[in-house]
Amino acid sequence: MGTIDVGGLTKDYGEVLGVDDLTFTVEAGEIFGFLGPNGAGKTTTIRLLLGLLEPTAGTARVLDADIRNERALIEAKRRIGYLPADLGFEEKATGERVLEYFGSIQGDSRREELLELFTPPLDREIREYSSGNRQMLGLVQTFMHDPDLVIMDEPTSGLDPLKQERLLEFLRDERDRGTTIFFSSHVLSEVRRVCDRVGILREGRLVALEDVESLLERGGKRVRLRLADSESGFEPIDGAAEVETAGRSISFTYTGEYNALLSHLADYDVVDVEIDEPSLETIFMHYYGATDDGGEAGVAEGGVAGGGPNDEIDDAGNRPMSEETDA
Repeated sequence: MGTIDVGGLTKDYGEVLGVDDLTFTVEAGEIFGFLGPNGAGKTTTIRLLLGLLEPTAGTARVLDADIRNERALIEAKRRIGYLPADLGFEEKATGERVLEYFGSIQGDSRREELLELFTPPLDREIREYSSGNRQMLGLVQTFMHDPDLVIMDEPTSGLDPLKQERLLEFLRDERDRGTTIFFSSHVLSEVRRVCDRVGILREGRLVALEDVESLLERGGKRVRLRLADSESGFEPIDGAAEVETAGRSISFTYTGEYNALLSHLADYDVVDVEIDEPSLETIFMHYYGATDDGGEAGVAEGGVAGGGPNDEIDDAGNRPMSEETDA
């Protein structure tokens, strides 16, 4: 049994499916990348896992708690860190007050260590924070109680490149400590650098689930040739796809054996050759083509992210500070 076990999880909004029959497992001590453009169902899935939405069908277990069992899930959330895409901190509170509030609920044993890595100005009110400072405060709050599982929705949003690199290095270190990280993102380059396995969502359905290296390998290699003679009559080799020819330059994606490719090229007067592994972006487009999921699926996911009675619930099952609580 994994840290997260999802079986047939479905959320039907009526006109559209937010997520459709999701089944996957996140193993203990791995960084699991959850990929898809805005509107694919990533945030809907996270909110289901945290009990902030009720599934239409199927279920999931998070730290061995059934998400339909409210009492068990609230107890499990004490061991979960959650970084939402939209941080709901009280604008009039200082960063110090925010951390004190969450520390009183969930604990803060790693607070000082995290403040050395991520440096939000704790003496200033949240309304004065830049997006990067909000994100750093959110990162400290997410990890300061030393959770066993961390669920992150677009975690590098707002961070400058140096802080992004610091976060990715920190996440790798956390994985090595045994922390399980569920990493939802549409930034493919960072997913490749930090994740062990990935799941790719398309219109609420899981269309790929495998480790990053296997995904890259299955995507083939990108080959670029420059021939001495544009009239050479180059014939593509078996295993070549997406062949493009422009004068003496030829490019294609190749999924066969290297020796076979080199033997084939020996029949031509090759001036230059480059062989690169495909980018994760290229593989991602294999599952999405030229379409964009910003239509109805985007409405479904955006609808639940936009602000409702369950939006501002923290990882211990409590509402964060508002003007009604002492800010």
